[in-house]
Amino acid sequence: MDPSISIILIIVGSVVAFFLLLYLLPVNLWFTAQLSNVKISLLNLVLMRLRKVPPSLVTNAMIISSKAGLKITSNEIETHYLAGGNVNKVIKALISADKANIPLDFKLATAIDLAGRDVFDAVQLSVNPQVINTPPVAAVAKDGIQLIAKARVTVRANINQLVGGAGEETILARVGEGIVTTIGSSTNHKEVLENPDKISKTVLSKGLDSGTAFEILSIDIADIDIGENIGAKLQIDQAEADLKVANARAEERRAMAVASEQEMRAKAQEAKAKVIEAEAQVPLAMAEAFRNGNLGIMDYYKMQNIQADTEMRGSISKPGSSDKK
Repeated sequence: MDPSISIILIIVGSVVAFFLLLYLLPVNLWFTAQLSNVKISLLNLVLMRLRKVPPSLVTNAMIISSKAGLKITSNEIETHYLAGGNVNKVIKALISADKANIPLDFKLATAIDLAGRDVFDAVQLSVNPQVINTPPVAAVAKDGIQLIAKARVTVRANINQLVGGAGEETILARVGEGIVTTIGSSTNHKEVLENPDKISKTVLSKGLDSGTAFEILSIDIADIDIGENIGAKLQIDQAEADLKVANARAEERRAMAVASEQEMRAKAQEAKAKVIEAEAQVPLAMAEAFRNGNLGIMDYYKMQNIQADTEMRGSISKPGSSDKK
């Protein structure tokens, strides 16, 4: 092999080895840590690379926390990173909490971060309360008038309840329930309009923030509008329902009357049939009387005269019979 090529290969190999050594041995990070009075060994930085943990992330986090007066070890930072946490947000949250005198340690901060909540925003919310506007809540007072209320709920984060605590939706639901209960228990809607703070005091006294990730500071009624007269509407609906029931019962009685009339007509026809049947027996009885000698011809004519006389008197007694004549 040509000596010049060998020299070139040696130089290239040396350069590659040098940069590889710099990659495996982050001397600059170690030197920066030493200048910042952060105790971290060069071997530990090399092991971080082997564990696929960015040495710069751990070193910078330790430097920042050390300058802020926090005592956090590199092992704790590595553990949180390997667990999938956001190291930078945790460090920022711890520094912000320390400056605001909010009790927050590294264990709780990492637990909040791993629970999926933004721990830094939670600390900021604990320092600067947030106002939550409720959607319009409709409720009906005892006099039947509907009221539509809107409220502003001022909350701040409850650091100790962030893990496992309910969110904003629960706060809004509980406040809405409290508004409905307070308005519904009022004697009339004017009482609520005159004293809207009654709603705030009643709802706030219920301890609605129990089990949530927030602490309710105040509940302010922003607006109350008068809605429909639900009581009158219900009375109208009830009257219409009663009218339909009455009509149905009247129709039932009419149907029963029609059925009874039809039944009486049937009975009348049945009686007429029996009369005709009985009248049909008269000639047979007379014939039987003639045969047995119980009835003579003169008796028969006499009976015919009496029957004719009766029919004549009956026709004379009928109204309008004289006019026809």
